[in-house]
Amino acid sequence: MNQSKLMTYAIFGFFLLMVLMTFANSTFFTINPGERAVLFERFGNGLIKDKIYTPGFHVVAPWNEMYVYQVREQTLEEEMEVLSRNGLDLKVDVTIRLNPKYDKIGELHERFGRDYMVTLVRGETRSAVRDVIGQFEPEELYSSKRDEVQNLIQEKLFESLDRNYIELKATLIRDIELPEKVKNAIEVKIEAEQKALKYKYIIQQEEQEAQRKVIEARAKAEANAIISKSLTENILKDKGIDATLELANSQNTKVIIVGSGESGGLPMILGGGN
Repeated sequence: MNQSKLMTYAIFGFFLLMVLMTFANSTFFTINPGERAVLFERFGNGLIKDKIYTPGFHVVAPWNEMYVYQVREQTLEEEMEVLSRNGLDLKVDVTIRLNPKYDKIGELHERFGRDYMVTLVRGETRSAVRDVIGQFEPEELYSSKRDEVQNLIQEKLFESLDRNYIELKATLIRDIELPEKVKNAIEVKIEAEQKALKYKYIIQQEEQEAQRKVIEARAKAEANAIISKSLTENILKDKGIDATLELANSQNTKVIIVGSGESGGLPMILGGGN
């Protein structure tokens, strides 16, 4: 009889322990750093959207449920095939960085649930990329308009995610892959354009050099004309006498003859040596 009672008490105690453990696990709740949570009251007001639970220890009734969200910055990498403006198939590799708005976890949960990265973000990202890429030619995407495309995707995606309780941090285009034939054709065209620009630069330099030489020659001609007008016969004689006196004072042997007639009376140097 005593043994039967002991067995009954043991079974009762075991079930009581299991209930207490289950109750404890459901009642005491810890939210870790980088997380936020909203509460769903099963027998009360349903989802409590205006109360956001912050990191720490919380006590929750076992029949209620806590929905926890990561609010740290997250990354979504998306590879997709899109069409350019002329209908060419392109492969685009995009990365976006985002996080849920801390104070809007309740609204986010009610509209999209914890799979919002799939149900919301991925769809909006693909839509924005397709819409923007479709406005450009392949050549523009390959070279000159890469940054502009990235900024346009950022603006469009920011607008759609912001109204759905997501804070967009950055949008990055990692790669735009064109068909090989198109890529080669674009590279050949770019190389030809660079050569044309180089030749144009050389021609401009030659034209500028020719203009410089013309201006220089014109300046010399004008200077000579001014000098010719200023040189009178008496000035020339004075210059000749000064030059003769300088030579006469030189250490070298020379023969000086005082001339007349065609020489205008200026001395003439016939020869000299050491």
